[in-house]
Amino acid sequence: MSTDLAASKITPGVLDAIFNDPERRATDFPVPVCQCVQIKPLASQGNGAERYRVVLSDTKNFVQSMLATGANHFIHDQKLKKGSLVRLKQFQANALKGKRILVIMDIDVLAEFGEPDKIGDPQALKVKDEEEDVKPAPGAVSGAGFYGNKPAQQPAQQQSLPSRTGPSSSAGQGNIYPIEALSPYAHKWTIKARVSNKSEIRTWHKQSGEGKLFSVNLLDESGEIKATGFNEQCDQLYDLFQEGSVYYISSPCRVQLAKKQFTNLPNDYELTFDRETKVEKAEDQENVPQVRFNFTDIASLQTVEKDTTIDIIGVLKEVADVTQIVSKSTSKPYDKRELTLVDDSDFSVRLTIWGKTAVSFDAQPESIVAFKGAKVSDFGGRSLSLLSSGSMTLDPDIQEAHKLRGWYDTHGRSNTFASHSGMASAGAAGGRQDPVMTVAKVYEDSLGMSEATDYFSTKATIVYIKQENFAYPACLSDGCNKKVTDMGDGTWRCEKCDITHPKPEYRYIMSLNVNDHTGQLWLSCFDDVGRLIMGMSADQLMALKDGEDPAAAGRAFEEANCKTMLFKCRAKMDSFQDQQRVRYQVTGASPVNYSQEAQKLAELIKLYNI
Repeated sequence: MSTDLAASKITPGVLDAIFNDPERRATDFPVPVCQCVQIKPLASQGNGAERYRVVLSDTKNFVQSMLATGANHFIHDQKLKKGSLVRLKQFQANALKGKRILVIMDIDVLAEFGEPDKIGDPQALKVKDEEEDVKPAPGAVSGAGFYGNKPAQQPAQQQSLPSRTGPSSSAGQGNIYPIEALSPYAHKWTIKARVSNKSEIRTWHKQSGEGKLFSVNLLDESGEIKATGFNEQCDQLYDLFQEGSVYYISSPCRVQLAKKQFTNLPNDYELTFDRETKVEKAEDQENVPQVRFNFTDIASLQTVEKDTTIDIIGVLKEVADVTQIVSKSTSKPYDKRELTLVDDSDFSVRLTIWGKTAVSFDAQPESIVAFKGAKVSDFGGRSLSLLSSGSMTLDPDIQEAHKLRGWYDTHGRSNTFASHSGMASAGAAGGRQDPVMTVAKVYEDSLGMSEATDYFSTKATIVYIKQENFAYPACLSDGCNKKVTDMGDGTWRCEKCDITHPKPEYRYIMSLNVNDHTGQLWLSCFDDVGRLIMGMSADQLMALKDGEDPAAAGRAFEEANCKTMLFKCRAKMDSFQDQQRVRYQVTGASPVNYSQEAQKLAELIKLYNI
């Protein structure tokens, strides 16, 4: 398409109207179209989600824009590129550090009109008054597409409502901000958000004093953020907030960097309620999404890092009875119930729910259940545990649930499902389809040299196993596996569980050297892979080495040599003795299927037939 035709689709002057005359923008430019002239990833603070800065042009002006994380898929799917024309569907004009920032929540990419070069000669948008608050820009806000919400009846008014300063006050005015735009630099804001999760009141007692707190997760179309109330604010606001209801929340309210160890939300910031924070229940309870998910399918759990927090949806296959365990550290009893979920990846997983959620759970088998905030454990391969900050939704009205229902009713009910309990032997059968590389290719591509973790598979032969420190003494408590200390009196103590055992359970922590025709690689592997390689448990091998038959232990290591296996690995930068190095850790292994390998070689030979 020609540049002239592409330029005719753009809305000249719309950026100036968005920031300086929003009423005229709403009447004269109801469907603004701009050109994307630059895309740049932003460095994330903490462990937050990735962010992108986008520069938009209307041929007269250009302005810095921030893409909401919910719209990242336009870049991931390579729909939004430099030069693309975009229709702005949902946006918010803000002032951060005296600069004009356009926060973009939703767009249409008009790829057919995209041009590789900048159209026209746009100039930076003039900032008339550095201290002046930006007027709220009425964007085309809609609840459609957000998990079954009804569409907004008056979308143009949603982003230009006056701030709610309390049930009986209308003195203050402020902008309705999207949660995605909140930062320590924003001021005089009001958000309209749904409480997607509300915690119990928790107390603490220290030498310096005592107190209490509670937290809520707040959700709107742009994102989700955690908010915490301490002491006086806990008394004032706890009963006011009801899970599932929508509220106006107005500053003053402290915006600070999120403490990632206490939240599972992908937001760089969190809120702390102030004594002057204004909270009012909204009359309109419909046009805010109910919950926002980022699902991981069950098969992919095999490659998810331990202790990662995920969202998951599945068909409820089995429901166990409520049982009770006693915490070894606090001696308090806890109720638990184990659920078995399956999905269309043909895998199943065990998920544990706790406390009141476990006791009151009454969903019937074959229901669709979505969980937000489940922690991944490597106990028994892969399992899940719903966090206290997590939530559960039964038969949600979302696309993923409808797809699962159709699959299960059609043929899923009669399927046989694999589990992650045999991760090491399962090898590459399920989960992440990592590229199979030679050792030379691993080095050539510098896997593990960046901040991100790289995953790969390699077919290699074991040529050497370090026999020193091949195992460690572990705690016998279920799910602990921490190293225990020999107390010298015939007992072994676990500091984590605060108990002693008459003996430990030895677990593999092996270092082995593997070779292929291109080079050699040192791999680290843990207990499940060690059992597969050695053909016995670490307890058995340690018993041979330390007394029963040291020569037999030596033969076991010799027999493990020269085994050719397919190793699933992850490469990640590590620090050792103040030096940076790449660590290659085995996440799964399986013997070579020679029938399949022969078939692959035959297919390769055919490519060279003349």
